[in-house]
Amino acid sequence: MLQIRPGLPLSVACTALLLAGAITVRAQDPRAATAPGAAPLEKVGGSSNIHLIAHIPLGGYFRVGDADLEQEMSRPYAYVGQLRDRPGFTILDMHDLNNVKALYKWKIENAALHSGDGGLRAKYFKLHNKYYVAVCFQFLQGSPDADLGAVIFDVTGLPDTTKIKVAARIRAPNTPGGFHNLFAYKHSDGRVLLFTTTTSSVANIYDMDKLLSGDKDQGLVGTVPIPPGPKWDEALPGMNSAKPLSISGYHDFYVGYDPGTRQDKFYGAGAGGYYVFDVTHTDAPKLITSVVGSAGISWGHTFTPTPDGLFAVAETEYQWAPLRIFDLRPGLEGKVQAITQPIAVWNADWNDLAHNHEVRWPYVFVSAYEDGLQVFNMQDPKHPKTLGWYYTCECTHETGFGGLPDWQGTSIYNGAFGVMVRNADGLILITDSNTGAWLFKMDGFSGWNGDDWSMPNISSAQDWDHGPPGSSHPAPTPGTKAGGN
Repeated sequence: MLQIRPGLPLSVACTALLLAGAITVRAQDPRAATAPGAAPLEKVGGSSNIHLIAHIPLGGYFRVGDADLEQEMSRPYAYVGQLRDRPGFTILDMHDLNNVKALYKWKIENAALHSGDGGLRAKYFKLHNKYYVAVCFQFLQGSPDADLGAVIFDVTGLPDTTKIKVAARIRAPNTPGGFHNLFAYKHSDGRVLLFTTTTSSVANIYDMDKLLSGDKDQGLVGTVPIPPGPKWDEALPGMNSAKPLSISGYHDFYVGYDPGTRQDKFYGAGAGGYYVFDVTHTDAPKLITSVVGSAGISWGHTFTPTPDGLFAVAETEYQWAPLRIFDLRPGLEGKVQAITQPIAVWNADWNDLAHNHEVRWPYVFVSAYEDGLQVFNMQDPKHPKTLGWYYTCECTHETGFGGLPDWQGTSIYNGAFGVMVRNADGLILITDSNTGAWLFKMDGFSGWNGDDWSMPNISSAQDWDHGPPGSSHPAPTPGTKAGGN
């Protein structure tokens, strides 16, 4: 979700678009108009290869956050963060795709007294044969629970909702304002870890086994820092001053195992750009490479690698900004200190902005705000090609988020917010901040396994029972305790 921050000037956005002279761009046609010079139409419908399975309204304008899908077909549940006056989360029951329904809703105690974003994202995990959901929260200072980062729920007993219970709460009193984002990860040493943003310049790492066992430090086992400000004169010769930063910490991240180097890697987007860390030892993360200094980038929003970790899709959240595709190999191989230029850019509509995305090589599934679900193929990373789309916002252009406390404004931050893919059958979940949850199937995509593409079978979907493919569960970092399922 957009955090309150100053926007970038049009000149910066235009600079990014000038990359098209050297970079191949692929995007669908922008919205049609009723007549020359007429106002744009609201976008509706979709391409013939994208099929709507279900649509579940969840409260209306900006009351829906990001979501997660359980990956086991025997547990067909989705968990959706909820915002504004519904600060909490909703569980969707997908046993019958012809009758998808909201099974359970939870709001924080005394919800009316709270102000802020609310429940921004939900992520599930499995530990000791039990299933949990972590929901991150952000409440303003002066509001109750301003120090609350996340609430962990035990959902093992589903579909019996009477068995759902709060298992733990993570508070961060030293960095009030909560957690904007989180990522649940099965580490190569067997631990189940929760990576979270903070309102400071670090991401926190929590061991879920320790947290749920009542650890006095809430299971905190490490932090990932934002590196010191880039030396732009070194990254881009001729530049003698640092670019201004819009945020001081991380906004979003992905964590994945690299079987080639046998490392757990953290891909963080935040102040200054994008960063790859080795987090094999969570008490001592090591910076591997950075993506900084690229035109239009003063901070990073989302950063997702391909399964082999050689390329990455990156988002920077301002209008007209494309998704950028970076070749990480020069940085990973130590040939450059920082990567500064993308090899390609993609956008659904150059008037708008693509938001979050999920990589299932060679496909990238995008929650693209006003442009709904978008899917493009990056098998040739230099030439991404749009495959399909479905508009979910059902909104007028530039009627999006305008900041607190009024919420509605004139921005393009409105519409498809989060996206997740179930690998077993290719089910696609879109959460739309305006219209609720949507489920889709795409022709030719009946599931995903990296082995089918000669890729590591690694994505944001975790194998909670076995850990990352290719890992051997080495001894845990000194001073920590390994967890298992």
